[in-house]
Amino acid sequence: MSTSPTPAPGLRERKKAQTRRTIQEQALRLFLDQGYQNTTVEEISAAAGVSHMTFFRHFPTKEAVVESDDYDPLIARLIEERPPHEDSLTAVCNALSQGLETVYATGKDALLIRTRLIFETPALRARTWDNQYATQRLFAEALRSRNPAESDISTRVVAAAALGAVTTALAAWVQSDGALDLPALADEAFRALRPS
Repeated sequence: MSTSPTPAPGLRERKKAQTRRTIQEQALRLFLDQGYQNTTVEEISAAAGVSHMTFFRHFPTKEAVVESDDYDPLIARLIEERPPHEDSLTAVCNALSQGLETVYATGKDALLIRTRLIFETPALRARTWDNQYATQRLFAEALRSRNPAESDISTRVVAAAALGAVTTALAAWVQSDGALDLPALADEAFRALRPS
């Protein structure tokens, strides 16, 4: 059975993606310059060269411009694609490592800024639990797609443990102001989940 390759996004989708990236880049720049609380949606929109309404078509809130990324679906897909012989913890840790290395190689600076903002801004930090819970559920579903016989609680615990490890690695990375190697920190955190 052959599958056709996924078609490249059309012009409209590419323009939407570029607008979204521009809004997010300008927002992060303004947050660094002025502080998160002191930056308005209107200022972000003006800096990105879009209308206030265009901002809200891409991001429902100011918080979302920091929190939003395409990482979770990427990691879920990577979990599903892990070899079937890997146990759930190994699969989710390997998928997170693979995804993190990709993001780190292509968007290290933006990731550092976004992560620092989330850890240091009370309004964003307060929303972290909701975001982590949604991510945990997504990863647990991906794990169950690999092994439907595995229980709901088991996949959720594995996903939560892996997310806890990567969050701890991210916190250490932010505390080092990006000086430490994030993929190495994540690998160390994942090893701690399997003490010898």
